[in-house]
Amino acid sequence: MNIVDSSGWLEYFANTPNADFFASAIQDEAHLLVPVVCLYEVFKRLQQQRGKTAAFEGISRLYRGKIVEINEEIALLAAQLSIEHKLALADSMIYSTARTFNAILWTQDVHFAGLEGVEFIKKQK
Repeated sequence: MNIVDSSGWLEYFANTPNADFFASAIQDEAHLLVPVVCLYEVFKRLQQQRGKTAAFEGISRLYRGKIVEINEEIALLAAQLSIEHKLALADSMIYSTARTFNAILWTQDVHFAGLEGVEFIKKQK
């Protein structure tokens, strides 16, 4: 199973130099999990950058994966991971979802680099 961090989705949509790194996980829809917090982050950023219509068009791509809602298990693990790895709320929710489902987290966010189950690529400028 795969989870693409919100930054990865945005890179993919913008077709940046890192887009290809995220493409294989995004396009493998049968194995794609999407934490509900990614819907929030991606929709918000797309709406800020491109407007509401483009944001709805963009997040429709996320719905091709399986949306994973936050439950008690994910929330409590997120709290533990947040303390242990000094992760912000959204990041800890995304990472705990990946750990709960034994999924690979694909990201370019440096605070995930070196963590278990993470495929990391440095953000291109």
